[in-house]
Amino acid sequence: MKSTVLTDKKMPFCPGCGHGVIVNSISKAFIELGYNPLDIIIVSDIGCSGLIDPLFATHTVHGLHGRAPALGLGVAMGLADRSKKVIVIQGDGGATIGLQHLLEAARRNIDITLLVFNNLLYGMTGGQISGLSTDKFKELRQVEEGVPPFDIVKLAHQAGAMSSARVISPANFTESIKFAVETPGFALLELASICPSYGLQKIKELDEFSEEADALLNTRRVNEVVYRETSSLLNDVEIITKKFSTPIDERYRVLLAGSAGGGIQLAAELLAKAGISAGLHTTMKGEYPVTVGTGFSIAEVILSRSPINYTGLDKPDVIFIMTEDGLEKVKSFMNDDTLVIADDFLPLTNAKNVLCKPFSKKVGKRSAILTAISSWISATNVIPKEALIEAIKPHKHSELLIKAIETEV
Repeated sequence: MKSTVLTDKKMPFCPGCGHGVIVNSISKAFIELGYNPLDIIIVSDIGCSGLIDPLFATHTVHGLHGRAPALGLGVAMGLADRSKKVIVIQGDGGATIGLQHLLEAARRNIDITLLVFNNLLYGMTGGQISGLSTDKFKELRQVEEGVPPFDIVKLAHQAGAMSSARVISPANFTESIKFAVETPGFALLELASICPSYGLQKIKELDEFSEEADALLNTRRVNEVVYRETSSLLNDVEIITKKFSTPIDERYRVLLAGSAGGGIQLAAELLAKAGISAGLHTTMKGEYPVTVGTGFSIAEVILSRSPINYTGLDKPDVIFIMTEDGLEKVKSFMNDDTLVIADDFLPLTNAKNVLCKPFSKKVGKRSAILTAISSWISATNVIPKEALIEAIKPHKHSELLIKAIETEV
């Protein structure tokens, strides 16, 4: 085991910041507990506390503001090895923003330890108060009179945490962290910190401006830690073997564009699978609005004889355009060197290097893209049409999709 779980990186905090004291206490706690750095997964948040990632020689995951408990919950539930330990680190700002995530992790009693670095403010954005800023501290700032702070310790306890505590004195940090880490189930530990740039500048002021430290709050839910048996996500990955060949010795960059519900993403996936079965290196990625059921839908597919080290599609070799939504989204990619295959109702008949055909009139809007791809494959022999048909066969609507492939326009 390493003598420390810390790297040799310099602390990124402002001079005098209390977060450095907490980081050293975390390291000391794990050393005294006998943990190997690679037995620890630290999930961090946004904010000053989120700067800890490079400091630890452990596994680290960096999350969005307030979402660290949700990420930690997912990591812990997916661990097959229960000897590993998940530590979630948030500031008081992150804990406020992600309060529901925190309470949900406590309610489920997942085996993670949540350490809240409470310096009573948002230190990264200028010292604004947080939901954990105490009444005494807010009086000092003359803000939010009569609005009480959250008591994160009591909230976690009431939600179902196995243990929940607040520690103000740095002298007690290491032992308190050790206790929280060894607690089976969800444990929350709020650790008082100082922010010399915007808040308290002396450790001795912590007692005056922090909430009084309560006794450790324990639930009665002993032996009710929730686990879920999981298996590797790779177990469900479809294995595609080479069954066909292709004469191409170059790379084809394909851009598919249409509207939601037009089968663009499915067509791209089938084309990518067909490429793999023809022995090509293949990538596929899609883009569509968050509304999913309306607006544009575009997908990118690269078919290559050589390995693909960059999946960007700055200059597509061929663009399929099936609707106005798709045209609006990809028209900036069109140039004289790019082949454009489009439905004939689109205003592209006078453009250079464009092939317009009545795909949707012939097979309908959902099947138009597959018919267009089939036409291109027949003309270029990029991959055998049989490879595309083979990719379609497992689909529940394979008969309809294969009909679109075999339709000539």
